[in-house]
Amino acid sequence: MMIGTVIAIILLLALSGFFSGSETALTAASRARMHQLEEDGDAQAARVNKLLADRESLIGTILLGNNLVNILASVLATSVFAAWLGQGGAAMAAATGVMTVLVLVFAEVLPKTLAITRPDGMAMRVARPISWLVSALSWVVRIVQLIVAGTLRLCGVRLAGPDVSADQEIRGAISMHASQGAVDEADRHRLLGALDLKDMAVSEVMIHRKNINMLDVDRPTQDVIMKALSSAHTRIPLYRGEREEIIGVLHAKDLLRAIAPHQGKLDALNLEELLTEPWFVPETTPLLDQLDAFMTRRSHFALIVDEYGALQGLVTLEDILEEIVGDIRDEHDIVVQGVRPQPDGSADVDGWVTIRDLNRALGWSLPDEEAVTVAGLVIHEAQTIPEVGQRFAFHGYRFDIVKRLRNQITSLRIEALEG
Repeated sequence: MMIGTVIAIILLLALSGFFSGSETALTAASRARMHQLEEDGDAQAARVNKLLADRESLIGTILLGNNLVNILASVLATSVFAAWLGQGGAAMAAATGVMTVLVLVFAEVLPKTLAITRPDGMAMRVARPISWLVSALSWVVRIVQLIVAGTLRLCGVRLAGPDVSADQEIRGAISMHASQGAVDEADRHRLLGALDLKDMAVSEVMIHRKNINMLDVDRPTQDVIMKALSSAHTRIPLYRGEREEIIGVLHAKDLLRAIAPHQGKLDALNLEELLTEPWFVPETTPLLDQLDAFMTRRSHFALIVDEYGALQGLVTLEDILEEIVGDIRDEHDIVVQGVRPQPDGSADVDGWVTIRDLNRALGWSLPDEEAVTVAGLVIHEAQTIPEVGQRFAFHGYRFDIVKRLRNQITSLRIEALEG
């Protein structure tokens, strides 16, 4: 009889270990990997996903089973020690001490350590029996859940779903793996850059209107053509009269096709017939929406206007892609305009340069939440329009005001502070 009781205790400890390991494996399993395996037709992964879809029932069933077998094992152990040592405090103390060690080592630490080292594989192996238990004990778990919810409600606690969005979860996973060295820095920037698109507006990545290479259509045709062909850009806006009166966009390919039949007689070419209609988009357009629009319209070039219709800049498909993959350079590209690194590590920067371009060009980390341009950042932090010669220090950088035109900061010298 005594031997049978000891065997029963061992079996109950094994069951306790099964419940503990199953809980750890199922809660630590990768939801993303399970989803992908289910998409590939894996039935075990599908069971895991079904269990994780109702975590409350899953945890309730495992805790119910685990507590049941632990309590039963402790009762049997007490009876065994009572038979050996007699009824009294010594038997209870011995049973408590021995069962605490056995449960801690063999029913908690050992199975959970094993489960956490290979959670996905173990989760798929235990999914079937745990599914049976969840179905069998669902009514008991439901009663327990009602009691818990009622008790919490009496205490003024309202149960709510998780407040972590999928976006936050993905960002957290990327940052965690990057900190552990599993994702390198370049890949981290690309992945987070893709997530940032919906939170950014085209005004944050646009080429400022002062840097747009535009040509006057009323100038001699040959001059316009030669300047267009010597430009580093393939798409050039043409204006008439004022620079903001853009009448169309000239594409280098269209220009070259039109030049060939004229055999060098460039003045006979009608440039306006080659122009494509300019595409104007609001400066508040989210980058992700603009990327979708580029793909839908099969166009890679858009002009940015403010709420009054005034030209602010332009954005291209390449500008958006660079927010994901980093700087894209070819043999015709030029370095970031308006940024002139100095031998002492500082940089002379034009005020209209965007903070993101400056960070990319010099590997800095100036914040761009409150302002788009460098001048805008200084004005925001100083809470005034600085005078030439003033110096400011914030965010780990020193800013010297070099030039100012009326109320506009046109040039600064910026230096990263040590420490």
